[in-house]
Amino acid sequence: MAKIQMKTPIVEMDGDEMTRILWRMIKDTLILPYVELKTEYYDLGLLNRNATKDQVTVDAAEATKKLGVAVKCATITPNAQRMEEYPELTEMWKSPNATIRSILDGTVFRTPILVDSVKPVVRNWEKPITVARHAYGDIYKAVELHTAEPGTAKLVFTGESGAVQELTVQKMAGPGVLQGMHNRESSIESFAHACFRFAIDTKQDLWFSAKDTISKVYDGTFKEIFDRVFADYKAEFERLGITYFYTLIDDAVARVMRSRGGFIWACKNYDGDVMSDMISTAFGSLAMMTSVLVSPDGNYEYEAAHGTVTKHYYRHLKGEETSTNPVATIFAWTGALRKRGELDGTPELCAFADRLEQACLDTIEAGEVTGDLASLAERESKALTSAAFLKAVASRL
Repeated sequence: MAKIQMKTPIVEMDGDEMTRILWRMIKDTLILPYVELKTEYYDLGLLNRNATKDQVTVDAAEATKKLGVAVKCATITPNAQRMEEYPELTEMWKSPNATIRSILDGTVFRTPILVDSVKPVVRNWEKPITVARHAYGDIYKAVELHTAEPGTAKLVFTGESGAVQELTVQKMAGPGVLQGMHNRESSIESFAHACFRFAIDTKQDLWFSAKDTISKVYDGTFKEIFDRVFADYKAEFERLGITYFYTLIDDAVARVMRSRGGFIWACKNYDGDVMSDMISTAFGSLAMMTSVLVSPDGNYEYEAAHGTVTKHYYRHLKGEETSTNPVATIFAWTGALRKRGELDGTPELCAFADRLEQACLDTIEAGEVTGDLASLAERESKALTSAAFLKAVASRL
């Protein structure tokens, strides 16, 4: 049959370990037989990031700004253990996701993929809960130091005018650790606009949570900016019958647990990182959660919410078959293809993305699942290898 044509390429960012293996399998089994795939390829595997001194990550982000749509495989953010595993590394490179988020100035929206056979741990949840994570600053841009002696720690800001603001952080009686973090009002405004627009696009209520009772300046600024930006969207919210409100992060957690789902929960950077993992696990599996980075100027980067599945990768290197769940990575591809189709006016590409997603869900509902879902499903299920699962999806597609 004739393959579906694409007008404009998407940015393809390859990754690491088991997800890199699945990346190729997904393309070969589910996409290339049906789509005349056009991509601008960037290898964000750890060794290539090292070889290019991480310039490849910057180039991929800039290409996303140019082409408007990207799809990304999971990547390694090296720590001390990874430095031992990869002795050729010349530096403990920063998170590529954080680099891309910073360049695009985007907001990450993470939403669980629901199937009838896997019920949420929180039984009253009936609809997905989307976590909107601010994608800049906080501890991800923090500077840190360890002090081995007593002394005084100060926070000092010297303005371009020469004015100096100074606060004593702590008089240290002995060894300790210190951290300084920041954010930009322009980034917080972009975050607010992205959240309100996404709520309008999806016709869902929006909750925003922080801790301004304790962090009166830092978190208080987030709350003030959200309140100010909401004025631009209030009439449209009222027309659609959706609501926005702010609450403390601890109150939000309690409200989320009592809710029925079906709303967007906006969180600061670290809160969103933690809460999206909690939401995904409570709904079933981190491998069943989509993630899309949306920039204020309308660029989109799709990826799975999970990591590189290291344990399965080392089993794969030993020649063992693995039962790694590829669904979130498949949905990263379908999200990017659908958005490309929407932007280019190619409905057949959008329809293909819809059908591929439905084929995944139908396969799971038929009891053909990967190992992570076999133990969660409430009906009889058969655990398949990753390759067998992809073939089962392909047969339905």
